[in-house]
Amino acid sequence: MMKLYLCEDDARQREHLKKTIDNVVLIENLDMEFSCVTDNPYTLLEKVADDDCIGLYFLDIDLKTDMTGLTLAKEIRKYDPRGFIVFVTTHSEMSYMTFMYKLEALDFILKDDVEEMTRRVHECILKANERFSSANNKTQANYSLVVGDKIITVDCDEILFFETSVNAHKVILHCKSRQLEFPGKIKEIERELDDRFYRCHRSFLVNTENILEVNTTNGTIRMVNGDECLLSFRQIKGLKDRLKLKLNQ
Repeated sequence: MMKLYLCEDDARQREHLKKTIDNVVLIENLDMEFSCVTDNPYTLLEKVADDDCIGLYFLDIDLKTDMTGLTLAKEIRKYDPRGFIVFVTTHSEMSYMTFMYKLEALDFILKDDVEEMTRRVHECILKANERFSSANNKTQANYSLVVGDKIITVDCDEILFFETSVNAHKVILHCKSRQLEFPGKIKEIERELDDRFYRCHRSFLVNTENILEVNTTNGTIRMVNGDECLLSFRQIKGLKDRLKLKLNQ
């Protein structure tokens, strides 16, 4: 699911934009929902950091704080480099700044014409959804990692799960026939891989295609080779939904 974020200083404009976006999501029957609607860029950033997912962001440029929409977008990119950013503003003269900040904005929409703004917002949502779906449906064949002075490429079909190591800033890759420890973070690895991989626990990222059985009573996942990883209670429903989706495909 793609999360939606809206940061707009003007209360009336904020409500209008939220309603417009909600209507598009409803009409098009899209798998999206709002995670944050606010006039405070710091509130939005906190939510983005907690959500740790790909989002679609509608940002005003003049937020009447010490942070502009442009600097907010730059901060968002640190947490969500693949997210979709749309600027909705009255400041047409600021459009060139999006290139200077290297923000790769999806669109720059002016508020002056309400009908045109509504149309462009609709287009942006559809475009973001199409790109998001395309990226998620793309099956990744290999995963490359650095171990010592070697770059090792592993077939994704061979991967069972990733586990946070007891050694600081390192991750253990569990494959069907071997284990490899390398520098990394589970959060960053999750962003790099396709939707076969699910964050089943804060310390584990599992390949759902290599799951043999799930024990929700003791919170464990048994893999096809007999290895086990942990499953947190809060991630049970998400894993069930993911496995159900795969069974229906």
